[in-house]
Amino acid sequence: MALLLGIDLGTSSVKVLVTDEKGSIFGRGTANYPLSTPKEGWVEQSPEEWWQAAILATRNALSELDIDQAPAAIGLSGQMHGTVLLGEDNRVLRPAIIWPDQRSVRQVAEITELVGEQRLIAITGSSAATGFQASSLRWIQQNMKSIWEQTSMVLLPKDYLRWRLCGEFITDPSDAAGTGLFDGNGREWSRELLAALDVDPGLLPAIKTSTQPVGRLHPGPAQEMALPDGIPVISGAADTAASLLGAGVISEGDLLITISTGGQLITPISSFITDQQGKLHTFCTALEPGPPWYLMGATLAAGVSLRWLRDNVLKLASAEGYERMIELAEDSPAGAKGVIFSPYLAGDRGDPQVRGAFLGLTIRHGKAELIRAVFEGVVFSLYEKYLLLLKLGVKPERILLSGGGARSNLWCQIVSDVFGLPVARVLVEEQSAYGAALLAGAGNGKFELTEGVLDWMKLGQQVEPEEKTHAIYREMLPIFREVLSISRAD
Repeated sequence: MALLLGIDLGTSSVKVLVTDEKGSIFGRGTANYPLSTPKEGWVEQSPEEWWQAAILATRNALSELDIDQAPAAIGLSGQMHGTVLLGEDNRVLRPAIIWPDQRSVRQVAEITELVGEQRLIAITGSSAATGFQASSLRWIQQNMKSIWEQTSMVLLPKDYLRWRLCGEFITDPSDAAGTGLFDGNGREWSRELLAALDVDPGLLPAIKTSTQPVGRLHPGPAQEMALPDGIPVISGAADTAASLLGAGVISEGDLLITISTGGQLITPISSFITDQQGKLHTFCTALEPGPPWYLMGATLAAGVSLRWLRDNVLKLASAEGYERMIELAEDSPAGAKGVIFSPYLAGDRGDPQVRGAFLGLTIRHGKAELIRAVFEGVVFSLYEKYLLLLKLGVKPERILLSGGGARSNLWCQIVSDVFGLPVARVLVEEQSAYGAALLAGAGNGKFELTEGVLDWMKLGQQVEPEEKTHAIYREMLPIFREVLSISRAD
């Protein structure tokens, strides 16, 4: 039996899984770190805190093993879009700017004007957006010139961890595709965009496929992690691409919806289809062979909206708050007695000026309706992106639901009822770390990647849509769009 180590660098924590080559989990480890918001709209993290969390989470996962055996390979996954700057001595020059950051609104407009929105979409598969590496680098160039002049390497979050593990500056197509500097169809850095944005190609890491071995664990980090040195380190993938693998989504008939801090809606595609409105992203998968790309829509405040309501409005104790909120929401009928929630507390990808809002409140409404409206509003926001998928000719047949939202039977049923599709719960909650372990096994020759994904897939009982409730939600959707249209801070 060979063991595999999957490390996922998330937005709030590092998650580590130790599996065997059949997908059985033998050890789990987690370590948290904070978000830093030094100014309004800024969201940063410390790469050193990532590294220390990775050490702790790995040690915790290994401590659960009841066998004295080292992993055969290490796979990586991580949050997309973030920007880590290293100097000539490989020292981190400043905190990493990560994906929710909105400081670069002006730079997004400049990039769009400079390159042209349709040209950007044609090259990268996406419009420019705040938090993407391209716009963050533009902001650094204009506002921290001394830092930019010292920069010798620009890394994505997971790729910083890889450098700490094995000393190699490497990325992969799935993560590079989210930078705004990558030719998604050609699967290489875009020389046109790098020239337009004055970014030296030498500042960016080499691109290797997600299953490619790229180095071996160095003695120093091996000792810190309680591992033997020399373990192969596999290239890995962006967390979204890895989560597709961990959830078992490798066919065009499946739609993965993740409800966690943010919300994502993802489906694999076999051709480089792009949304000319720029509301969907076309990024690279980690599959080889398999559909090379996926379409993704995102809402920035999914689980965050529920946490905001719990902590800032209802003032419920965090330990039992969610369970109590679900109980209350189940007391409210579908449609929350006319209350509609716009979940854009952190703006929206490509539209940072949109805001959150409740509409339809009267004196007869209480906690149950507010909570139910938040559940429904998050799903409505995802459904709006789903309609864009349909316009592009994508027709999913079922939904696989993952993230914290998948733990809730209520949220599973609301998703099924809003979309009118069957929903199956993904049973492995840490599917990005699970996907990283899959990549470790495939990269180490234990199995072919697509075969491993199908063998490892773990799904719960399927939920079917209720026609009566689906009809209620169909009537509410136009009202939700009206709320969205009046919720912009112009």
